[in-house]
Amino acid sequence: MSHRLTPEHEDLRRTVEDFARTEVAPVIGDYYERGAFPYEVIAAMGRMGLFGLPFPEEHGGMGGDYFALCLALEELARVDSSVAITLEAGVSLGAMPIHRFGSAEQKKTWLPRLCSGEALGAFGLTEPGAGSDAGGTRTTAELVDGGWVVNGVKSFITNSGTDITALVTVTAVTGTRPDGRPEISAILVPSGTPGFALGQKYSKVGWNASDTNELVFTDCRVPEANLVGERGRGYAQFLRILDEGRVAIAALSVGLAQGCVDESVRYAGERSAFGRNIGHYQAIQFKIADMEARAHTARLAYYDAASRMLAGEPFKKQAAIAKLVASNAAMDNARDATQVFGGYGFMNEYPVGRFYRDAKILEIGEGTSEVQRMLIARELGLPA
Repeated sequence: MSHRLTPEHEDLRRTVEDFARTEVAPVIGDYYERGAFPYEVIAAMGRMGLFGLPFPEEHGGMGGDYFALCLALEELARVDSSVAITLEAGVSLGAMPIHRFGSAEQKKTWLPRLCSGEALGAFGLTEPGAGSDAGGTRTTAELVDGGWVVNGVKSFITNSGTDITALVTVTAVTGTRPDGRPEISAILVPSGTPGFALGQKYSKVGWNASDTNELVFTDCRVPEANLVGERGRGYAQFLRILDEGRVAIAALSVGLAQGCVDESVRYAGERSAFGRNIGHYQAIQFKIADMEARAHTARLAYYDAASRMLAGEPFKKQAAIAKLVASNAAMDNARDATQVFGGYGFMNEYPVGRFYRDAKILEIGEGTSEVQRMLIARELGLPA
């Protein structure tokens, strides 16, 4: 079994690698320090077709596959995670629910703009009291006179407040199931709909060039046709989306982990201490070797999960393993890279400082490490 890339995937990887090095790396530090969204960079990514990678050409996509998206995310995250998460959330969380579960009219209306990168979509799942416990959703959507009336608050929503955000798909309680549990459905809410407002803009530890907002829905009314997929299937649909998204986050995490190796190798060849480059010292060599081993192992994990997904095989356990291993690798490598850089690793002028700030959220977003362990245990047959 070979994990070598096909010529097409390798061409894509090299193209995104070159773009990240030449177009993203020189400018992203300024955006990051200002907490500004990099519209110009995102527009360039749209022109490259990155937002349409896994979608069919009939809807404006590139006709590629989900693994192609993962390769692009890894290469972007080797340079910067804010740009990478904008792509990840825009594709796997913003457009993918419509592609997987939307009506023909929803696909025709929204996917061409989302695939081109002209517009971004967001995924409204997390709430102040419902993060890992996504089934604890409190947002409601009541069907009144042919329309859904949405009320509630969503938290930590990526891509939700930019000038090019076009929609958010939200989970909401639409009734009660026969067993007494809440019936959760997915509702598409276009930006600018009366009653849909941005709440607080978060002051974050990392991902500072990424957009993250609270969303508030107050008697927000949308047409009945804005139901995404089947009524009462919203929770199950979003679990499927999250399984796929974990593979993508694993790829992003591998990119950050590999970026830490890249920067550490370069710095070890430039920085002198006690009369020689620090790369001559075994303590530094071993630390960087461990970092490379982590990145390599995590990459194999997400390659395996992606290959199973594309083959139509069960991949929930493998996605959870990949996300767990890769996010751990990102956090460990960011810490070690900062140590290699010493005092300079604590300075924002060097990328490893940004990597360190960005790494922690990878152990939390799209399912915490604890949730991944829970999923793995359940897939092994242990009690729920």
